[in-house]
Amino acid sequence: MKIKDETLGMWLGVIGVALFAVTLPMTRLATGTQAQPQLSPWFVTLGRAALAGLVSAVFLLVTRSPRPAPHQWRPLGIAVLGNCIGFPLLLAYALRVVTASHAAVVTALLPLVTAAVAAWVLHQRARLGFWLCAIAGSLLVVVFSLVRASQNGHGFGFEWADLLLVGAVIAASFGYIYGAQVTPALGAERVICWVCVMALPVTLPATLALWPTQPIATASWLGFVYVGMFSMWIGFFAWYRGLALGGALRVSQTQLLQPFLSILVSIPLLGEPLDVVTLGFAAAVVATVVVGKRLSQPPAPAAPALRAPVGAVD
Repeated sequence: MKIKDETLGMWLGVIGVALFAVTLPMTRLATGTQAQPQLSPWFVTLGRAALAGLVSAVFLLVTRSPRPAPHQWRPLGIAVLGNCIGFPLLLAYALRVVTASHAAVVTALLPLVTAAVAAWVLHQRARLGFWLCAIAGSLLVVVFSLVRASQNGHGFGFEWADLLLVGAVIAASFGYIYGAQVTPALGAERVICWVCVMALPVTLPATLALWPTQPIATASWLGFVYVGMFSMWIGFFAWYRGLALGGALRVSQTQLLQPFLSILVSIPLLGEPLDVVTLGFAAAVVATVVVGKRLSQPPAPAAPALRAPVGAVD
């Protein structure tokens, strides 16, 4: 049974990562570009949270989930700011300027930045090698952004959208860490539900107030529904359940597939070209994440030397 649970957990993890990977092209589809704008980034951000909040409220009522304890509201509130507002809003504005493939390279730093935020917020000591990997990954993103700006005819400089993407990664990292603090007590799926429900008093009326009056393409509405139902809600159910069944250490490795899946999905969905430079930088950033995650925890204290018993074989 254990082997079946681990296999199911791995597949659920892959499904969750695949659903999250499609978030980038679907967000760009929802917002449109600067040349052909569709839904506003504010509407997409607040609307997707409102949609997820409504289905979350139903889930919490049906499952008779207990209310969070008083001391749990603060970390949940920070998760609201990071995961419900900060990340999707900054991402939506950035994706009006840069391609989804471009954004996939920058957001590939998310696991590494999350580990860095955990070290800072939770006062955990990380090895020097981890910080070197974090610096290397950041430098790769900087070089990629400079190369892309130069190729797009913007000279030697940064796209302002790159700063938005970095802000989105930082916002998501803080949201993940503070949400993780209450996950053992509330349960993983209920954390995202409470986060979305807490935001409803703001997101629901704001969504109605910002409802577009101009015609919107059907594809943009489909992108909006996707990020509300799958990116903000169903994806978390698959991901968290996969981590629980298959083991967090093993299943979390599937997250390394996310930037490549985002790039591949963007080709048929948005007509973006398969760019060797983008794939190369994505692979390099993922490599720093692999090494960095292995070094994100301090080394275990050395065990005291023990005398081997008589007859023991090394």
